[in-house]
Amino acid sequence: MAANLVNAEAVGKAFPNRTILSDVSLGISSSDRIGVVGRNGDGKTTLLSVLAKREPADTGRVTHASNLVLGVLSQRDDLDDDRSVRDQMLGGLAEHEWASKPHIRDVLTGLFGGLGLPGLEHGLDSLVGNLSGGERRRVALARLLIGDHDLLFLDEPTNHLDIEGISWLARHLSQSRYALAVVTHDRWFLDEVCTRVWDVQDGDVHEYDGGYSAYVLARAERERIAAVEADKRANLMRKELAWLRRGPPARTSKPKFRLDAANALIADEPPPRDAPELSRFASSRLGKTVFELEDVTVTAGDKTLLADLVWNVGPGDRIGLVGVNGAGKTSLLRTLAAAALHDEQPVSGTVKVGKTVKLAYLSQDVAELDGDLRVLESVKLVRDYVDLGKGQQLTAGQLCEKFGFTGTKQWTRIKELSGGERRRLQLLRLFMDEPNVLFLDEPTNDLDIETLTQLEDLLDGWPGSMIVVSHDRYFIERTTDTVQALLGDQRLRMLPGGIEEYLQRRLEQGEQAEGEKSGRQRVGDTRAVKKEMSRIERQLEKLADKEASLHAGMADAATDAAKLEELTEKLTQLGIETASLEERWIELADEA
Repeated sequence: MAANLVNAEAVGKAFPNRTILSDVSLGISSSDRIGVVGRNGDGKTTLLSVLAKREPADTGRVTHASNLVLGVLSQRDDLDDDRSVRDQMLGGLAEHEWASKPHIRDVLTGLFGGLGLPGLEHGLDSLVGNLSGGERRRVALARLLIGDHDLLFLDEPTNHLDIEGISWLARHLSQSRYALAVVTHDRWFLDEVCTRVWDVQDGDVHEYDGGYSAYVLARAERERIAAVEADKRANLMRKELAWLRRGPPARTSKPKFRLDAANALIADEPPPRDAPELSRFASSRLGKTVFELEDVTVTAGDKTLLADLVWNVGPGDRIGLVGVNGAGKTSLLRTLAAAALHDEQPVSGTVKVGKTVKLAYLSQDVAELDGDLRVLESVKLVRDYVDLGKGQQLTAGQLCEKFGFTGTKQWTRIKELSGGERRRLQLLRLFMDEPNVLFLDEPTNDLDIETLTQLEDLLDGWPGSMIVVSHDRYFIERTTDTVQALLGDQRLRMLPGGIEEYLQRRLEQGEQAEGEKSGRQRVGDTRAVKKEMSRIERQLEKLADKEASLHAGMADAATDAAKLEELTEKLTQLGIETASLEERWIELADEA
């Protein structure tokens, strides 16, 4: 029977200008895996901090089970900069101790690529203070997963993990024995790991059974019952539900769906995108050519990332670009952007850019905006309205609302915005400039689920060509039609099977590399065996010479009893040594 680990009774928490939690009562049992969702700033992190007793509740109380062992991954780690990764992550365990434990090996392989930690530049003896932000994050996560806990609170654990790392973490947590509460905007991760969802909104926490798919269904139904909006197709939850039900087979087979209720809700909901219509409209805006690459080489310093690349990006293409870290995803986008924006060609080969291409590029390193400008002012500096095609226009204010800047928020100064809000504003300004080609490099960073669904809704009706680089598997599957992969071999491949095919190929790559390593090890072992056999053969030859010499000496000392006894003892010892070497030679012969 599941035991109660944490209980909150009538908990309230407020800051000077806002109530974060109001009369919240809930609990966590030993069998729970809870996903915590909600808009940025609505109190997800505060909720976990109060439940962990890291922050006091203003009203009500939080109780923990006796002897509860709680592990917390915050957005800011508490690692000691002056200690080594080995000390922080493995707690001083000797190498033979931790290397012999399967669960530690699994964590190090999943987060760093193996016991040698190839995903950590300087290995276990690195000082924590010398690590990058991503390395620190993975060390902090590994320390938690290696430890012995009853309950884990994880705040954005997928940050700085690639698609493979996120897939491993989801599998690891799903198979683990500990309870879990996780704040994440990764909807695929929520669906794979969580059995309940807490939706934090306006000081309250709404509870739903099941993962993200079940949450979308339940919330869509709740909003239908309590609907205050006239146009039901403006309901983003219903649109999201329609995509989930019509999406990849792995999603639609989820037993968490109440299928009849879901199908009734989306009976008259059209597909998220009218792909042929969008493609026709994109062709009229872009012409026949967007990007044509001929024998292009992409480099980073002295390293060649892509060689002799031939690739066409056509009007209306919606491409998800995935790949191993360092394979060249961002470098490829930069190469195309340099050709489109600055008429710069790569080190070799040519990039032909369509004459009508108008590119908007959201990079990971977003330029800072003037902090004294207000949100609406910064948008209007680009233009007053945007043309979405097919007669659809949105004013700057309307587009602000689509991106979550409602009411007085439009008059907030940029310097007062959170990181996620600034990211939203950057996206908004990109759309206001009416591009017909979009490059989005990790666009989901710092965006909450509600903003992501609004962005996806906007992209559904946007006619143009788009390339998305993201570790957010759900966003890639939701917004793009094809997946291209960089697997670290200087080539670009189209994957008809999408992300699942990518993960399978990466698994096969790992198995092949392991096989080659084992093969090299076997070759090395065989050489070592033969070398030792040759050494033993030389020793046996020397022992045979000594034996002949002893026999000759014994013949000469036939009348000297004392001398004969000494030589006989030496001959006996020589026989023992010879027998031992011969036995070892036979063992080696079986291995060779």
